[in-house]
Amino acid sequence: MLTEERHRIILDLLKEKDAIKIQDIVDATNASESTIRRDLTQLEQEKFLKRVHGGASKLQGKLKELSVSEKSSKNLHEKKCIGQYAAALVEEGDCIYLDAGTTTLSVIEHLPEKDIVVVTNGLTHVEALIQRGFKTYMIGGSVKPVTRAMIGSGALESIRQYRFDKAFMGANGVHPQYGFTTPDPEEAQVKRMAIELSREAMFLIDDTKFGEIAFSKIVDIDEAMIITNELNDEHRATMMKQTTIKVVTP
Repeated sequence: MLTEERHRIILDLLKEKDAIKIQDIVDATNASESTIRRDLTQLEQEKFLKRVHGGASKLQGKLKELSVSEKSSKNLHEKKCIGQYAAALVEEGDCIYLDAGTTTLSVIEHLPEKDIVVVTNGLTHVEALIQRGFKTYMIGGSVKPVTRAMIGSGALESIRQYRFDKAFMGANGVHPQYGFTTPDPEEAQVKRMAIELSREAMFLIDDTKFGEIAFSKIVDIDEAMIITNELNDEHRATMMKQTTIKVVTP
């Protein structure tokens, strides 16, 4: 079977399912596993799919964004482990920025009972922070209904008055060439500003975000540390040359 025909079969399988296993492709093409792995690597490089452990999955659309409720039900254990590790990095007297998002939300329950100040643009974060008794500042701006994030010129003007020891950030995609990305340009601006105002910046990203590319760039890979739950060999080889990555074992 010609390479082009195998590629067409692989992409047709992905149209039917969000994710496919290598064995499914082997059965459909009668090709060897090593051949299929090479095919998947080529198709990933050409940005037709994303390689995952044991197979491949569809790339998200550049503008696709799940709601807070949809995100909250995904990868719960992984997000909890990432949040717990991130929270342990907070020290007495820190002023931290907590970006909107469900993975950053998981940080709050694990924050140490220390004298810290938290600034956030996440509406869903405020109540949890207040209940924990932390001194909390909410930046201004307009509310983005899908992510419950404060964005826009008001958010940028508001956040400029602060300086942070650590910024815990979220993103929809992380790619060695295209950096950290998110679907909304206005939300990307706020994220970028928070990183610029922080002494240290860390993206809290579960393994499903690797290889994804959303519409709006936040910053390059080398401008922030990554805390994640899993990193395959291919991503490890490329990304660990560009930044610090902490893999937290669930």
